[in-house]
Amino acid sequence: MSGPYWRRFRGEFCEFVSVLVTQCQYNVIFDSYLMDTLISLLTELSDSRVRAFRHTCTLAAMKLLSSLIGVALSLSVSIENSQRLGEVERTKTSGRRNSPRLERIHRKTTELQDRRVEIENMMDAIFKGVFLKRYRDVLPEIRSMCMEELAVWMKLYSPVFLTDSYLKYMGWMMHDKLPDVRLKCVLGLQGLYGDPLLLPKLDLFNSRFKDRMISMTLDKDHEVAVQTLRLLTLISQSADEVINPEDYKQLFQLVYSSHRPLATTAGELLYTRLLSSPTQTSDLREGANEQDTHTQLTTARVRALLHFYQDSELHQHVVYLVDSLWDCAGAMLKDWSSLTSLLLQDPSTQDADLSAGEQSLVVELLVASVRQAVEGPLLAGRSTCKKVVSAREKKSQVDDCGRLTEHFLKVLPQLLIKYSGSPETVASLLKIPQYLHPDSPNAEFPQALSGLLAEMEAVLELHTDPAVLEAAARSYLSLCGEESAWHHLARPVRDAVVQCWADRLAALLGDTLQNGNFTADEEKTGEILSTLKKLTAFHNAQDLSRWGLYEQVFPLLSVEIIHGGLPTQLTVEALQCVSYSVLWNLNTSRETLTSREKAVAQRSQMRALCEKCLRCLSHNDQSVKEQAFLSLCDVLTAHNYQLQVWDPSSYGPLLYTPDPKLQRALLAFILEHVFTGAEYDSHSRGSDVESGEGRLEELHRRRSLLAGYCKLIVHGVLEMSMAADLFKYYMKYYNNFGDIIKETLSRTRQMDKIESARTLVLCLQQLFLRLKQEQDSGVTCSSGVQTFSSIKELARRFSLTFGWDQTKSRESLALIHRDGIEFVFQGFVQRAEKPSPPYLSYLTILSEFSSKLLRPDKKIVYTYLQRYVSEQTISNREECWLPLIYYRASLLATGAEGEDAVSFISSDTLKQPSLANRSRSPSVRHSPTADGDMRSPSALTSTETKVRRPHKASSSTSPEDRKPEVELGPIVREPPPTIVISEEPFHANEELDVDTVEVDL
Repeated sequence: MSGPYWRRFRGEFCEFVSVLVTQCQYNVIFDSYLMDTLISLLTELSDSRVRAFRHTCTLAAMKLLSSLIGVALSLSVSIENSQRLGEVERTKTSGRRNSPRLERIHRKTTELQDRRVEIENMMDAIFKGVFLKRYRDVLPEIRSMCMEELAVWMKLYSPVFLTDSYLKYMGWMMHDKLPDVRLKCVLGLQGLYGDPLLLPKLDLFNSRFKDRMISMTLDKDHEVAVQTLRLLTLISQSADEVINPEDYKQLFQLVYSSHRPLATTAGELLYTRLLSSPTQTSDLREGANEQDTHTQLTTARVRALLHFYQDSELHQHVVYLVDSLWDCAGAMLKDWSSLTSLLLQDPSTQDADLSAGEQSLVVELLVASVRQAVEGPLLAGRSTCKKVVSAREKKSQVDDCGRLTEHFLKVLPQLLIKYSGSPETVASLLKIPQYLHPDSPNAEFPQALSGLLAEMEAVLELHTDPAVLEAAARSYLSLCGEESAWHHLARPVRDAVVQCWADRLAALLGDTLQNGNFTADEEKTGEILSTLKKLTAFHNAQDLSRWGLYEQVFPLLSVEIIHGGLPTQLTVEALQCVSYSVLWNLNTSRETLTSREKAVAQRSQMRALCEKCLRCLSHNDQSVKEQAFLSLCDVLTAHNYQLQVWDPSSYGPLLYTPDPKLQRALLAFILEHVFTGAEYDSHSRGSDVESGEGRLEELHRRRSLLAGYCKLIVHGVLEMSMAADLFKYYMKYYNNFGDIIKETLSRTRQMDKIESARTLVLCLQQLFLRLKQEQDSGVTCSSGVQTFSSIKELARRFSLTFGWDQTKSRESLALIHRDGIEFVFQGFVQRAEKPSPPYLSYLTILSEFSSKLLRPDKKIVYTYLQRYVSEQTISNREECWLPLIYYRASLLATGAEGEDAVSFISSDTLKQPSLANRSRSPSVRHSPTADGDMRSPSALTSTETKVRRPHKASSSTSPEDRKPEVELGPIVREPPPTIVISEEPFHANEELDVDTVEVDL
């Protein structure tokens, strides 16, 4: 049961058991009748086969034992009071022989002790009669209940229950397969380790189950992992010798976990062990004032953090480390004055012993803390629960933004001057202006801002590194925005910088582009390239159309296309710059296109760029081809979006449609540069075949190309049918590109379910025809041809994408079956030399979609099948008709015939291998066809015929015993009808009967 009613009943039921024992604790429970009867009843019913009886009585027994512990504790207090009173009375009557009062106290003490023994016997009876049988129950709720109550008993009545004989159950159940049971064990142990008086009794448990607790920090259930790490934190605080340095090294790595609660818990452990009291604090100078002491302590903590980061070596994610430490070490990370003073120390001072690598790490730490203070814990790949920011937290965030803005306006120019020679450090420092808040109360520093902009300009003159240019472009974008209070100061500086670069580029190109040829020497080429890099980086982030970069740079592409000789890197930068110009024109077209002439000029620009990119797709250099392809994808996608938001009352835009030549070139590029190299099936491990950073970069590059092409299909730039060539590789490259292809399939289905189903049909039929063509040619099939079993597995994966809601996919599935039946039987005339259709084995592939049909739709599809073949033909048991028998069995859900067909096909495959290729399907190989019957001459595949068995094979009859006893009926020839799916409501319980399987531990 679940819901508020059950929770209320459970609480009141448990309260009833507790009140019953409390009210009867003085006399009734010791009458040898009530408790004996109740314990016997609960013991028997808790062993019942009826789940409700077993659960309820186990709950009652556990709560009864907990209540008895309360009685035992009261008796223990009474016994101690009586013994203390007896000692006092014995002191008073030390000279007397006998004292009636002392005897009464002694009898009362003895009676209380007897009652406690009796209570302990009751607890022992419940434990042995109920707990020992139910703590491994098949029902996880019962197991969780037992572990939860056991932890309560150990904490309340530790003299009896906190022993190794009881603790072992807690350790064993930490291996339970259900996370809730493991969680109850961990939470119970937290209560035990939180009490210092109980720690001495846990020594043996620590030695036996410490490894298990450490391994549970990697539990697949996040809550279990988090609570286990908190338990280990408690252990480290109370019993330092339990966890050794190797264990700590493993636990500290969890600060890089993708689950933020686990990472922050690991950050607390890291801060407690390494940063709260670093070893360098012993070197603090005596007599220093409070400010110097604070700075030295922060410096020591930063050094300890740097050493940890360098020792880990496996991770290079400072932002994730800062996020993990933010909740516990936020004060240290927000001490920007100490961090910048550490960076600005004079190299001649004694404390300035940071290496260049350590200085770079401090800068990354500084930038990450600034980002965290401004944006909060929003990191890609790290899951976190949504949290409502309180007014107090919001005010703290505003105060932090004001402090960092005031501080870095003064300090950042000094840092840029000192580290101007290091591109990596400068790239990190140039990110800080993005997080400055002009609206902060203390941000009115025109002179400081002017100094910062001057240093940024000086840095840009020195560096052309992409990371430096990107960071600077984003910072200028933030400072020059309309919403920024500093735009009136920053925008003129930015415009002057861009104008200087544009004038320089125009002068250089005017000298080198003469008579349509590129005549620059190496030095001048380097100047052109560096200037073009800067303009391209800024054009990516900001609209620089008013400087006419398209008109300046486009002649470079014309020279490369006509004469060649342009350096490769210069060609790549020119393609990027021109494509950015077109993209910005498309983005601002609603405001700038005020006449038809401007709209025609914009379309001419885009057509010219597409033509140049098409020519560059056949360039000798790989980087040029890839940049041309990505530029085409971006521009065509942006143009398609512009058409969707177009206001018909305006002058533009004018429609531009990619011509067939361009579409074919895009598809050929994808097939040549993405689906190449090592082929990994769905069971392979890419890291086992190749490893290293180079392979990951290569994979990322290919995934970017494929994603760009898929966007063209999803946004309607290309016909949906062109996705069929991608879907063919869904299984073959599942590890590398499966997620992208699956998302494309899902998006196309959302656009048009029927057209998406036709694309799947086209994909499967092209693969099948390619395989058939290779087999009929009589030569060994090439490696690029997929096998019959791989095509069948691909069809199965396609069917799984339709999900569990079969009513949403009725029309799509009906179309798949209708086109498949027509593909096999249409135009077929039965003759003696051709007893079966040449494509009959395609029905085996088509049967993978039968399980997704509703029961009424299966009957409709079967009726449609009968219009092409007679019942006698369907029942024919000859080998050439076995795919039809298998398909019929999948539609009628008759398991016996399906088993026979599968068994017969499998046995025939083993006994009679194909002469052309022994791994081919027997149904395909025995159906020769003329060349005129081949419909779609696309690239397809070969296969091993391993038909998947949906049921257990129950027949071992030989193929000879399966001969049909009737003659083949004539093939019925009628015009192909249309499958009509009725709109009758269908209830899932008509076909589905799901049972729950309970597995004993």
